[in-house]
Amino acid sequence: MANRLTVISTRTGDDGTTGLADGSRVPKTHARVAAMGDVDELNSSLGLLVAKLHEALSASPGLQSVIDVISPAQHALFDLGSELAIPGHQQLRIEQLKHLDDAIDTLNSQLPPLQEFILPGGDTLAAQAHIARAICRRAERSVVLVSTTDMLNPPAQQYLNRLADLLFILARTINRIRRHQDILWAR
Repeated sequence: MANRLTVISTRTGDDGTTGLADGSRVPKTHARVAAMGDVDELNSSLGLLVAKLHEALSASPGLQSVIDVISPAQHALFDLGSELAIPGHQQLRIEQLKHLDDAIDTLNSQLPPLQEFILPGGDTLAAQAHIARAICRRAERSVVLVSTTDMLNPPAQQYLNRLADLLFILARTINRIRRHQDILWAR
């Protein structure tokens, strides 16, 4: 692969604008730029979760199944970022959405039914999954805002909606694997 990013600090954003991948410049406060930042933050949060999951693998080998679900999601989020960076571009595929749907169905079927709302927490790794879920919901809101003024590929907001659901299920799955109880909301 050729060097795609040879210059990281261009100083062209010093005026409060940033360049989209189509060459246009927009204010850094633009809704599209905010959505790109939220998706990037989500991907970074997932990267931290995956790193922490790898650290815990020797004590909890069952966590590999969680890593196997999150890793493709990180690539899909990069695809979503490219859609946001290039107006009109479509990169996310229905197969990536199906990956989430399949994981949701499989993992949720292995969990006891919820009788009450749960609080974020339990195991530290589960808590990190809940943080990623909250960031995902913010990213989803940002992408929905962009879609009110710009045409976006329909799987873009669908992917974030499903990923947030999956992260909730992954948090519960991590608690089950690590033998922690979900924390039930006390009325």
